[in-house]
Amino acid sequence: MISNSIFLGMPGYGSIILIVVVVLLLFGGKKIPELMRGLGSGIKEFKDASKQEDDKPTTTDKND
Repeated sequence: MISNSIFLGMPGYGSIILIVVVVLLLFGGKKIPELMRGLGSGIKEFKDASKQEDDKPTTTDKND
């Protein structure tokens, strides 16, 4: 009983199929590639921005 409650938050195959069908109905087959392309470019820009933030040299102010 307790071990089954661990998996309640995980979607099953039926839920995943339902989500895919709803997305297809809302956006249509032609719009999905454009959405994925935009999502991919957004993720790429985010990674580039975070990489630039890591590459910045950190300076410490030593006014002792």
